[in-house]
Order: sequence, then structure tokens, then C-alpha cells
Amino acid sequence: MTIGETTAGAATGASKPGIQSALRPLGLWSATALVVGNMIGSGVFLLPASLAPYGAASLLGWGVTLCGALLLALTFARMAARWPQTGGPYVYARNVFGELPGFVVAWSYWVSIWCANAAIAVAFAGSIGAVFPALTATPARAAACALGALWTCSAVNLAGVREAGRVQLLTTVLKFVPLLLFGGIALWFTDVQHYTPFNRSGAPLPQVTQATVALTLWAFLGLEAATVPAGSIADAGRTVPRATMLGTLLAGIATILACTAVLGLLPGVTLANSQAPMADAARALWGPGAGIALAVVAAISTFGALNGWVLLSGQVPLAAAGDGLLPARFARLDARGTPAFGVLASSALATLLVFANYSHSLVQLFTFSILLSTAATLLPYVVGSAAWLLRGPAGHRIVSALALAYGLYALVGTGVESLLWGGALVLAGLPVYWWNRRRR
Repeated sequence: MTIGETTAGAATGASKPGIQSALRPLGLWSATALVVGNMIGSGVFLLPASLAPYGAASLLGWGVTLCGALLLALTFARMAARWPQTGGPYVYARNVFGELPGFVVAWSYWVSIWCANAAIAVAFAGSIGAVFPALTATPARAAACALGALWTCSAVNLAGVREAGRVQLLTTVLKFVPLLLFGGIALWFTDVQHYTPFNRSGAPLPQVTQATVALTLWAFLGLEAATVPAGSIADAGRTVPRATMLGTLLAGIATILACTAVLGLLPGVTLANSQAPMADAARALWGPGAGIALAVVAAISTFGALNGWVLLSGQVPLAAAGDGLLPARFARLDARGTPAFGVLASSALATLLVFANYSHSLVQLFTFSILLSTAATLLPYVVGSAAWLLRGPAGHRIVSALALAYGLYALVGTGVESLLWGGALVLAGLPVYWWNRRRR
């Protein structure tokens, strides 16, 4: 079998029985860990500060986002059962709408991944800096710390999909269990007065809900993670849908529980000005040691999320290149079955994003990277929901329509600046499409 044949098999989801274990090293738990690990990253540890100005009214946003995320997860799970192919959102868009829309989704999603990798790497630097301040004492040191984490995860992924899956499973357990325990225990120590007034902002509740939906969306990005490397997942037609739903539900419960607990542990003014709200809440409840422990959990969490997103950074261009929409080098697998060029190219672009903004503060760099990533991710969500609305069975269309409505609602809620960035990213990819098409 040639490298080209191996790539085609991985991209279409077909493989011979004799090489099934080699091409599909990820099982149910690894796929679920990919979803949970990619969703629980930096957002859960930073969001309480962003949501503090809204008070307990932010729970409305959490509720809408969780429902919307589950609708999207169910829609993606059904599409994964229908098309268990590497590429996830790209595959669904291409199969339903054709080559150009498929490329736009693949391009947008790929850009969102390496932008997210820059953001998560920066968040890792901030977390590790809370434990070892000297490592991030200057912008240059902080950037070096972020890039060290990024390229460590790249090296893990270059060692093979199986190795990346094992690291993902380990880091997911190490962050999910402490986060769930923290939320479950800390909730008993909350002060009801910290939840009042219900709406601190004074804005109308519909406006508050839309604003908090836009904020909480970052914590749910990644629900589709298991659909992307479907060609590397055993029995993808069954495993991917189960991992998608299970992972989204587990990550959603742990995230909302922990953030709700933090909201009731610290006064609103203190919470709004906190750089590490969850660690500060643990410190206030159990002492300095608990604050350091939460900072360590945050570092593990961001490292695990970074590992998972680096894995996806090679899989999306692999699928698009296998269909001739990106240069052929993205479709080549090395001896370990890894799309090495896609991983290296994605990490290099994330590195450039960090370098271009390293003189800014960690918060500024993190915010800029999130803006790019969120704007680019929403398009695949909307197009994917529309694809299943048109192609799925009649009995599935209500869920698809609701998922599409939520995607559009969240897209509007991100604001004009995010929409402009999203449009600019799509336009930037069109010359690549036309150049590659002309070469073909």
C-alpha cells in the first residue's frame, strides 16, 4: 500500500481488516477524552470573571448554551453515523453543498484550530506562571513558555495518533475529576448573598442572555472534536456519535457546576477583577495551597486541550487535501500514520501568531486569539446544521433546525468585530482554493 492509498483510506473511513488497528488506534474512551479534553481547556478557569458583571443571570446564558451545544452535538453525532469520515464539519459541508462550500468550511475550521492553539498555549503560560511566576515575568519569557507547550504537544502528535490519544486520556482524567470534585464540594460553601442581585448589569434579560451565550460559547467549542479524526477511530459509525454526546454532556456538567460555585464564593467586584477566579475562590475557601493546586489543574487542563487541538490541526487539512482542495503534502501520512506536514504547518502558524503579539500582555494576546478562533468556528457549526437539515431524515429536522437557530443566534451574539474577522478569514482562503483548483 502506498502513502497515497493509506491517506485515501483514512480520509474516507474505509480500511482493510488486517490494518484496522493500525489505522484506527482510538477507541470510545480516547474519543470521549478528545471531546471532553478539547472542551475543558482555559475557558472554565477564566469565564467566572467575565460573567461576574451579570451575576446569577449568567445562568440563563449557561442554560441556553448547554441546550444549544447538546443540539449541535446530536446533529454532529447523526452526521458522523451517516458519514464516518475524517474531516468532520468539512466532510458534511462538502457532501451536501459541494466543493467550494466544503473548502470554505475546511479553511475556516482549520484557521480556528491554529488560532485556538495560540490562545490555549498562552493560557497555559498564564496558568504555569501562577505557580512559577519567574517563567512569565517578561513578555518574552511568557511567549517562550507558551511555545514550549505548543511544540511539546506537536512532538507528542508526531509520535503517532495512538500516543496523542493516550496523553489526551491521561490529561482529561487529571483535570476532569478535580474540576468535578471542586464544583460539587465548593457548591456547599457558597454564599447566597453573592448571587444577588440576580442581574447585576441592569440590562434587559434578553440582552444579558445573548451576551452571556456569546461568552460561554468558548467553553463549549470542541464538541465536534471526535468527528474530525473519524478515520482513526475504531468502529467510527458507532463510536463517534456516542463519544460526541457523552463528552459534551460530561464537559458541560463539570464546567457549569464549577463556574456556578465560583460565582457564589467570591463577591462580584472581587470576581470581576480576578486574573485567576477559580484559583482565588479555592484560596479563599481552603487556603493558599488550594489556590496553587487549582493553578496546577488549570495548567494540566490547558496542556491537555492543546494536545487535542494539535491532533485535529493535522486531520482537517488531511481530509481536504485528500479531496484535492489543499496541496497534496497535507494528505501524506508518515510511517506512524500521522499527517506530519499538517501538524507542523499548523503549529508554525500558531507560533507566528504568538510572535506577532508577544509584546502584548497575556490577556491581550489571549483575547485576540479567541476572537479569531470563535469567529472561524461558528461558520462550520452553522453550515453543518444546515447540511443535516437538508439531507437528514425528516424525523431529525426539528433538532437540526434548532441547532441551526442556536448557531445563528450565537453568531450574532459575538458582535460585529467577530463577524468582520470571520469574513476576512474566509476571503483570505479563496485565493488558495482558486490557485489549487487551477493547478488541478
